[in-house]
Amino acid sequence: MAEHPAYPVGLRLTGRRVVVLGGGQVAQRRLPALIAAGADVRLVSPDATPSVEAMADAGEITWERRPYAEGDLADAWYALIATSDTEANTAASAEAERHRVWCVRSDDADRATAWTPATGHSEGVTVAVLTTDARHRDPRHTAAIRDAVVEGLRDGTLVAPHRRTRTPGVALVGGGPGDPDLITVRGRRLLAEADVVIADRLGPRDLLAELPPHVEVIDAAKIPYGRFMAQEAINNALIEHAKQGKAVVRLKGGDPFVFGRGMEEAQALAEAGIPCTVVPGISSSISVPGAAGIPVTHRGVAHEFTVVSGHVAPDDERSLVDWPSLAKLTGTLVILMGVDKIGRIAETLVAHGRSPETPVALVQEGTTAAQRRVDATLATVAETVVAREVRPPAVIVVGEVVGVGPHGTA
Repeated sequence: MAEHPAYPVGLRLTGRRVVVLGGGQVAQRRLPALIAAGADVRLVSPDATPSVEAMADAGEITWERRPYAEGDLADAWYALIATSDTEANTAASAEAERHRVWCVRSDDADRATAWTPATGHSEGVTVAVLTTDARHRDPRHTAAIRDAVVEGLRDGTLVAPHRRTRTPGVALVGGGPGDPDLITVRGRRLLAEADVVIADRLGPRDLLAELPPHVEVIDAAKIPYGRFMAQEAINNALIEHAKQGKAVVRLKGGDPFVFGRGMEEAQALAEAGIPCTVVPGISSSISVPGAAGIPVTHRGVAHEFTVVSGHVAPDDERSLVDWPSLAKLTGTLVILMGVDKIGRIAETLVAHGRSPETPVALVQEGTTAAQRRVDATLATVAETVVAREVRPPAVIVVGEVVGVGPHGTA
């Protein structure tokens, strides 16, 4: 058998009996894929890991709490043998052979009739990698090949032509806080498939350099518009390009729906009859503090955090923020777009009860190579911003969590 390569095949297990012997780490890794395939999974094992037990409690698998017994594989289509009992594994393998049940053995692959490939998934495609030569089987090498192929499909560096007609439309993609590695897998794939990308200034700019030459990149900040027509002009640009049959990506910083006006764009597209996909992104409100060593919550310190926009001052009639109520909270306050208003914000918080000694951290250009953190208090933050020349974009964190961690002031 070792002289011939394995024959690759995809098993359709929906509703079909699969028997798993052993409830340890091997079963824990393999069971989710079997469940996802719709298999009727029967686990035979005296005990199981907490994760496997949770699958049984949830009704995803049937668990018989006992050792393997002759006849367990009689009605199976596929078997995974992964117990710590070599004799039981050998007996079960022999039973599988007699009943012509494809059988994987975790303890002795050479005595199995089937091997589990290293698998990965990308947009409806399953990548499965097997080592064809049993004499040179290296699971780490196989997994590395799998990872390279899947990553290439996800980030667009490995491009396979689509034989189906692509549906034009717009994807509102949250690009994350700035580091190009922090965009979601789906967002990166949609970028690779785009014909037009309309990008915000705060989006992950490094990703734009990776786009193929034919992709039209439009800087949203440079779309011609009057002072109060910015969003309408962007909406019109999205609709115009989508109506030309192009795949359009609206690349935003953070998350499209966290102070990103994503819903305004989605509504405009819906009114124009343009298909719209929303791809959530990692919000700077939690990721930037985290990158600077600040947890927005911490046991015994903060049990809640509140995210507010600081683009208008507390005394501005356009403000929708209840600053007096925020001052009474004991948790963490995260302020976005508030660098130039932080002096008046700090005064308001102190005036309504927050201690002037409350720690404040300003994280500029968070998650990028230019990231820097500046610490202050509510009493000193206004002068600190000027003295240290803090500039947008910066995330401001107010609360005792600023003093937690190796970089804190506490």
